[in-house]
Amino acid sequence: MTEWHVVPAAGGVGLWLARGALLRVIDTEGGQTGDLVAFSRDGSERLSNGRTFDYGGKIYVSTDDVLWSDRSNPMLTILADEVGKHDFLYTACSLEMYRIQYEVTGHHPNCHDNLCAALRELGIRPEPLPTPLNLFMNVDVAADGRLLVGPPRSRAGASIVLRAEMDLAIALSSCPAATCNGGAPARPLGYQIVSAA
Repeated sequence: MTEWHVVPAAGGVGLWLARGALLRVIDTEGGQTGDLVAFSRDGSERLSNGRTFDYGGKIYVSTDDVLWSDRSNPMLTILADEVGKHDFLYTACSLEMYRIQYEVTGHHPNCHDNLCAALRELGIRPEPLPTPLNLFMNVDVAADGRLLVGPPRSRAGASIVLRAEMDLAIALSSCPAATCNGGAPARPLGYQIVSAA
């Protein structure tokens, strides 16, 4: 039985993922979004939504799609996806975002800080942080270009499985933004790593 790990509610974790290994991210309670960023093990390449859009020809990713690096190398392949809707347009929420959009004063948990801290713990310099793959986040693009955020489609236990195409440093964050989570407070996410055969 593969061991389960937890991404704390509104928190983040970092992990190493060897080439060929599988990462399964689980929405354990349903309706919770999460951010994923990937760097090559040496930190020289980072996840790129732009390259992924270029080579995939679309802005939505799901089963069989490849996520590319900023140096045009495959980083991850989505092998299974029980939700089918994720966002790759929005940047990680940040303290500045909460101040500007929600007039929050003082500290607020945010994915930018979570992801950067997790990467630093792995010895990876995160800045500038790439646009994350926003797992389970339900975003549509209106005809006039506006972005419309809806409640996540993920139910309790729903997951996505990705295969590493190179040795990777991965950071995950359980998003604290209620807007992304259907108005609900942040909840934990789960993840499992299956080593390459």
